[in-house]
Amino acid sequence: MASTTKIVTALTVLNHANLDDVVEVNPKAVGIEGSSIYLRAGEHLTVKELLYGLMLRSGNDSAVALALHVAGSVEAFAEMMNETARNAGCTDSNFVNPHGLHDDNHYTSAHDLGVLTCVALENNDFREIVSTKTVRISNEGMEYDRVLTNKNKLLSNCAGADGVKTGYTKKAGRCFVGSATRCGMQVVVVVLNCGPMFEETADLLDNAFANYRLQTVIPRNKICGTRNERGKQVYYVCPERFSYPVTIGEMLTTEIDLDSNTPTIKALLNGEIVFERELVKHTALLK
Repeated sequence: MASTTKIVTALTVLNHANLDDVVEVNPKAVGIEGSSIYLRAGEHLTVKELLYGLMLRSGNDSAVALALHVAGSVEAFAEMMNETARNAGCTDSNFVNPHGLHDDNHYTSAHDLGVLTCVALENNDFREIVSTKTVRISNEGMEYDRVLTNKNKLLSNCAGADGVKTGYTKKAGRCFVGSATRCGMQVVVVVLNCGPMFEETADLLDNAFANYRLQTVIPRNKICGTRNERGKQVYYVCPERFSYPVTIGEMLTTEIDLDSNTPTIKALLNGEIVFERELVKHTALLK
């Protein structure tokens, strides 16, 4: 997956560091092969600036600098990346470095990478960074800033494009994770070892938006039912909205269980459960 690895790197950093933390560049982060923002030992940048270097310019030096800041070593940070993947439910991934340079023990699947990207896109800071086309960051000791331009060409030529990361090595080929949002629905596409990666991703995005629409089947805090508890009428609601993409011929339905000790609501797509949530009491409507 080459530098699409950095999606997991960024998510792990965001889970364990503050954007305003100041990082002193470790000599071990200088001169890393491949893409670089040309960090110098001893200079200072914030975590957010290094994340821009990581996600816009694919800086392998940014990746190592962040890993050392968060975990103290690349090996320890890789373990944190694997924890991030496990927490997202991934079962076909193993990370041994933060940048994606080739290692036989460093791998993922398109599915896992898509799942991890969806998790990352729930983070506001991640979304802001990967959707940025150009940014200036510090360049300590120099008379000019670093100007970083995003390598993601879809941001300029695909309707609604808003992320996320390119990647390339000779062994991995061209890899790309792209995302776009139209009419309130965000779609993530993963292509691995794909020469025309931007064109293929744009076609897949267009196909998804042409054939699917986002349907809200469970509104947030809508009353799902009532039951009598100790002589009082108690109202139950779902505390979160649930929406799901559907195409022609697919049907979303709900099932509500108020009889068990734990009231629940389920959303089903053609009879298969795609969402389940415990209902909560609506305190404003307690009688």
